[in-house]
Amino acid sequence: MKNSPKHRDISRQLLAEIATGKHGPAGRLPSEAQLVKRFGVSRPTVARALRDLQSEGLIERRAGSGTYLRRPGAASASARQLGLLIPELGSIEICGSICGELASLARAHDYTLLWGDSAHPRQDQNVTREQAVELCEQFIENRVTGVFFAPFELTGHKDEAREASRSIVERFEKAGVPLVLLDRDFKPFPQRSNFDLVSVDNVAGGCLLAEHLLKLGSRRIAFVAMPDIPPTVEARIAGVREALVRQGLELPPDWVHTGDPDDAKFVRSLSAGRRWDAVICANDLTAARLLRSLEQNRVRVPRDLRLAGFDDAKYATLLSVRLTTMRQPCRDIAITAYRALLERIAEPTLPIRTLLLNPTLVVRESCGAYLPRTEK
Repeated sequence: MKNSPKHRDISRQLLAEIATGKHGPAGRLPSEAQLVKRFGVSRPTVARALRDLQSEGLIERRAGSGTYLRRPGAASASARQLGLLIPELGSIEICGSICGELASLARAHDYTLLWGDSAHPRQDQNVTREQAVELCEQFIENRVTGVFFAPFELTGHKDEAREASRSIVERFEKAGVPLVLLDRDFKPFPQRSNFDLVSVDNVAGGCLLAEHLLKLGSRRIAFVAMPDIPPTVEARIAGVREALVRQGLELPPDWVHTGDPDDAKFVRSLSAGRRWDAVICANDLTAARLLRSLEQNRVRVPRDLRLAGFDDAKYATLLSVRLTTMRQPCRDIAITAYRALLERIAEPTLPIRTLLLNPTLVVRESCGAYLPRTEK
């Protein structure tokens, strides 16, 4: 495969530094001579890389002074606007965290991050599919430079949710607006759409969580999720399955349970006969609800059943039994997504990328890691 031109490699590297604030919101970039020495290329190559950034409105070159990040007001308002479209912002906690980090990054680099027609991202409610399409059209009409989009979770009405997300991305694509997907794709796992995706590595997270429980002695591990499993959870299931298969464990046909963790009948079917010694939940919300139901059914966590979640939501430490979980690197996801969007704006022909960030295992009481060995 042919390597990309040197000037594009340089402009992408400088974009990455701009995205992470290395040069400050109105800072001075290294001189051409310094860049020539740093990258080991000719002066015309460096000059072309800087012209690429200048044409995108990201830098300005001042004769006799140097190269600087473009100051506020130096470009048109639309050239300094990014769109944020997260329809389920109000119900998915990690999306709110990522949104806040993106807003901070945008402010640091003199961009306005728009949520609808507002410069202040809302974190208190969701929008309907019809409203999301309207917001999409607003972004296009406002000529935003690029958009961060978290597709609808494929729950409730999968086909309708998938079609709504597809309609939105097709509108942006037709209008020539660069797009980066956050957290998930709108296609079923493991398929991928033709858009950059920045997310946590859900497969690795599921695998690491299962490996942790296996090290604690669990051998009969079940997975619990709400009905209509979204692609992110399907990836977590794939990771758990991989860990169990590596250990040579047999997977019963019903090891993945889908149902309402508040439903007494569902919970009894899960805990009856002590078939399972550990349960991994699709996310912390499912785990929190299941924990409450298990306690109501006199099933002790972790003595009778080990329990783990995914996300490390804020309430994970506030439950009656503190929750073992996988922490999502929200700040790193935001930085990577911000950088990816700037790179996509600067170079629309880049190959489609899937950028996965490593989750972190957070061990608390619910997995039984601190139980005396004699009690197991």
